[in-house]
Amino acid sequence: MLPYFIREGFANLRRATFSAVASTSAIAVALVLVGVFGIVGYEASVVSEMLREQASQMEVFIEQDATDDVQEALHARVQTMPGVAQTEFISHEEAAKIFREEFGEGASAFEDPTFLPASIKIEMAPSHAHPDSMARAADVIDRWRGTEEVVLNRDLLTRVAQNRQLINAIGLSLGGIVVLAAVFLVANTIRLTIYARRLLIRTMKLVGATDRFVRRPFLVEGIVQGFAGGAIAGGVVWGLYRLFFQQIDQTPLSLYTELLFFGGLVGSGVLLGWLGSYFAARRFIQNIELH
Repeated sequence: MLPYFIREGFANLRRATFSAVASTSAIAVALVLVGVFGIVGYEASVVSEMLREQASQMEVFIEQDATDDVQEALHARVQTMPGVAQTEFISHEEAAKIFREEFGEGASAFEDPTFLPASIKIEMAPSHAHPDSMARAADVIDRWRGTEEVVLNRDLLTRVAQNRQLINAIGLSLGGIVVLAAVFLVANTIRLTIYARRLLIRTMKLVGATDRFVRRPFLVEGIVQGFAGGAIAGGVVWGLYRLFFQQIDQTPLSLYTELLFFGGLVGSGVLLGWLGSYFAARRFIQNIELH
């Protein structure tokens, strides 16, 4: 029986070419918007993650007169703190070298850059990279022997966390609206198709055809439209994405990630087509009167 449903589903596309094109275009447009939102959201999350990594770092400056034993003990104690992912000890000499590299000729104004204190750079684990957690850790370290000052960018970390939540909320809201609009568009298109063939469907039901039997060709039709719309949207989004990165001279996503993204759009198109056709066919086929 399966070949019949597939054959009839493709036949429905040929009989109602205009509605099929309209439905496929609606799915493609909707998925292009979803794809663009997805790409923007992904790139925004990458930038947000970079800022979060920078903001999740703090630096412990060690007292100038601290002995080597005190410095080593302080470094070892920092490494044992909960939530510390990794640390880096920077000596007086290393701090001076970094100073010369960053300031270039300007560093020559200081005859002895070793006035810079030794320090310990700390990178917190993601589970502890929160403003309150890092502030508590900084307060604890600040009371330890040998600590001169603890520097962290709490304001930046707070703004990054807030903006990340806002971006996620906006992306999910807009994406959800676009997906719902696509489902309704497909459902309305299938509904019009069913209405145009209501007499044929009534005849089929009179001779004993079940609702499931009548509905299956419309599901095939919706799936085919969704597949075509997803493929078109994937191609458009991929082209726009590549063009954008060519303009800014940056490296885009890996080919594997791009293929996954393209496959996701095609799969989403198939799902949208199936959902729209399923709900429309189920409702309106059941409501067709047999007398």
